[in-house]
Amino acid sequence: MRQVAYPGERPPHAPETGWSARLLGRFHATGVFWYRLNRWLVTAAPDWLMAPMIAVLTPFAYAVLVRVRRAIGANLAAALGPAGFLERQRRCLRTIRNCGMCLIERYERFSTDRPFAIELEALEHWRAVADGGRGFVMVTAHLGLYEAGSMVPVAKEARRVHLVREPELDPRAQAFMRETVAAVEGTHYQMHFQTGDPLQAVALVEALERGEIVAIQADRPHAGGKSVAATLFGRAFPLPAGPAVLARTARVPILPVFALREGRRRFRLVFRPPIEVRRSADRGADLSAAIERVAGEIEYAIRRAPNQWFAFRELWPDRPSR
Repeated sequence: MRQVAYPGERPPHAPETGWSARLLGRFHATGVFWYRLNRWLVTAAPDWLMAPMIAVLTPFAYAVLVRVRRAIGANLAAALGPAGFLERQRRCLRTIRNCGMCLIERYERFSTDRPFAIELEALEHWRAVADGGRGFVMVTAHLGLYEAGSMVPVAKEARRVHLVREPELDPRAQAFMRETVAAVEGTHYQMHFQTGDPLQAVALVEALERGEIVAIQADRPHAGGKSVAATLFGRAFPLPAGPAVLARTARVPILPVFALREGRRRFRLVFRPPIEVRRSADRGADLSAAIERVAGEIEYAIRRAPNQWFAFRELWPDRPSR
């Protein structure tokens, strides 16, 4: 197994920052201003205004976010194959619009009592790991309503869930997310930001051994974290080692789950086959095999909903996009 660490810097999958972030601060795309504005709009504006507002803002975002637009085009070329100019622009516009709607619905889920319709697909995979009371690591990707999936065990079965998020680029945005999620945490839902602290990993392993659930995004290493070499769409794509390490240490399975948006406050929660992490004498090979299967499930989900894949940095800049 080849591991790579990214000490003190953003990993290659993370959103790109530079002079614009330093200049704009809280008004940068990753700054706290936009987080607060999104939540305010959701709670202050009428429900019927949400979709038209995103429809108006999508062309503006498309025009302004030039690097993001290029990254979406290049990444989707890897997933879907090359495309002509018009098709590339259509892919970008659809992805930006879906991202806007998912942001709106994230805050509706956290900050309002507006109803959501949830369809469950392949529930037998959930039952295979949940019915026995075992803990498990629930993995997803930056795809669709990815945070909503982690809330379902709380709503349906009162299972305690630990949601592990990567740190926000803006510390004020991170504090804002803590404040927002605190309103829904209660006794069964707890959010953690990845810190790299070994004690955090120990606490999560203990939670798994108690039969609780750890939900984590498995498609992006965090700064200072270890990654495992994997492939996505036939290209090298390092993934975080954490999910497999936690599952192997606690002797629990990994369950891939993807929340695919299908309409206004409507999403399909897709469960995929559980992944058992081997415990042989070769720890590296055990982790690599599990992470390669996770990569396969991420690829499956992206192919199902390519315009809900929110990877806004070019992942393979040395490869042609068309």
